[in-house]
Amino acid sequence: MTLAATRDPNSALSLPQLDADETLRYSRHLLLDEVGIDGQRRIKNARVLLIGAGGLGSPAALYLAAAGVGTLGLVDFDVVDASNLQRQLLHGTADVGRSKIDSARDRIKEINPHVHLEAFDTKFERGNALEILRDFDIVLDGTDNFATRYLTNDAAVLLGKPNSFGCIFRFEGQASVFGAEDGPCYRCLFREPPPAGLVPNCSEAGVLGVLPGLVGTIQAIETLKLILGIGDPLIGRLLLIETLGMNFRTIAVRKDPTCPSCGEHAQGGGTIRDLDDRAADYSEASCGVAAFDANGAEPTIRNITAVELAERIARGDDFDLVDVREPAEWEIARIEGARLVPLATVRQASESWDPTREVVVYCKAGVRSLNAAQQLTERGFKRVTNVVGGIASWTNDVDPSLRRY
Repeated sequence: MTLAATRDPNSALSLPQLDADETLRYSRHLLLDEVGIDGQRRIKNARVLLIGAGGLGSPAALYLAAAGVGTLGLVDFDVVDASNLQRQLLHGTADVGRSKIDSARDRIKEINPHVHLEAFDTKFERGNALEILRDFDIVLDGTDNFATRYLTNDAAVLLGKPNSFGCIFRFEGQASVFGAEDGPCYRCLFREPPPAGLVPNCSEAGVLGVLPGLVGTIQAIETLKLILGIGDPLIGRLLLIETLGMNFRTIAVRKDPTCPSCGEHAQGGGTIRDLDDRAADYSEASCGVAAFDANGAEPTIRNITAVELAERIARGDDFDLVDVREPAEWEIARIEGARLVPLATVRQASESWDPTREVVVYCKAGVRSLNAAQQLTERGFKRVTNVVGGIASWTNDVDPSLRRY
């Protein structure tokens, strides 16, 4: 039985018909023996939820809409920024400043007016995840942070929904299908979220603009295979993509009987029975690293805002201001009075610093600087301050004349 058919055991009789326009529109599908008219009717009957209308969600939404998926759900609460346009092809220059949901709705309607869009202009979070996902057949994970990724995985497992997974980083991507019957879930591969700062996101590390188009399209292909019940989906396999050498390979991922999300309860797994059981994993703040003093009392890493940093500079407070970004970013914009020490060199460079002197660190958005702050506390620095939001917040809240990137 195909995935979309599982909602109704008599669905072969009740699948929606194709009108004349749809028959012409999908004619190249109808010529495929693996699809045909019945397969296209299953695609029309399918309900797919996309988490995110960004780099991965854009190509997935475009191709699933063009393929004729009857109902697309889309969750996003962000607005279109000029920096999105390099890769998020759901949106155009005229959409900058608009809700991504509104922009996506217009684009999808233009591509295929037969597709019904159910829009959720809200953050996908613990309080609404199950309610939003419940009535869909498949979830397509287009998230860009670990908190939402683990939430998507756990919600999909609890509801028995397959998860067409993808992620991107610089020039590399991954794709798989998690949460399918007898297949592994994301936690079988990565049990716990990593600490913040360990893995920078695209806004910190950058990404080749074409890469999410490739990975998101693969996610769309896997979704259609699930709907149609054809081919060999990426269940139990993780596809690894490296574009500089253009290498594709897959590795096996086994279902872990002790996995807290999808494991067998009798073997110590399946401990997540409700999203409240792992609430901390779904909070961006929970991924942070707090460094404590020798008595375990107060954190030695202090967080300040860009505005607070500006106030301290204006007062003439005594501290070292360190920029842990890369030289190319330094050339785009910098805070006056800072010195450049790229993250990879912080540990070695700090060997010559005075550990009793306060060090204030910043990066683009606060991820790498938190990593640097942690390294400094591990080396015995007692007065370390992290600028939350980094130079992005400085540009927004203190000095708009600086170039944004």
